[in-house]
Amino acid sequence: MLSRENYTNILYWIAMVGLVVWFAYSKGWILANFESISAKQAYSLMENDNNVTLLDVRTIKEFKSHHIKDAQLIPLGELEKNLGKLANHKNKKILVYCQTGRRSVSASRILENNGFTPLNIEGGLIAMKHVGFEMVK
Repeated sequence: MLSRENYTNILYWIAMVGLVVWFAYSKGWILANFESISAKQAYSLMENDNNVTLLDVRTIKEFKSHHIKDAQLIPLGELEKNLGKLANHKNKKILVYCQTGRRSVSASRILENNGFTPLNIEGGLIAMKHVGFEMVK
C-alpha cells in the first residue's frame, strides 16, 4: 500500500511530466507537422525564394505599431475563419511570425492542418529585428 508521502511524490512527478509535455507542445518541439526555422534562415528564404509569403499573426494593434515590410496580417484568433485570404498562397511556403514565436506555433498548426506549408519563425519578431528584416510602421 502506498503511503501518503509516496502518493504525493507520484502526483508531483505526474504534474511535472505534464508540464514539460505542455511546454514542448506549445513551443512546437513535439507533435508538430511543420518546420520551425531561425530568423536568419527566414531572412535568407525571403531574399532568395520568390515562392514565400510572410504572415504576421499578432493583433491589429501590434501590427500597426510596427511590422515586417510586405507582411500580411491575419491575427491568430481570426486565422481559421480567414484561411480563404491565403488561398492564393497554398502552393507557397508561409513564413509565420508573432512577437516571440509562441502564437506562430499555434498558427502553424492551423495552417498545416488546412493543407498549407507553414514555416514557424523561432523567436518571432524579436529575433527577426536582429537579422535585418525591414521594419515599417
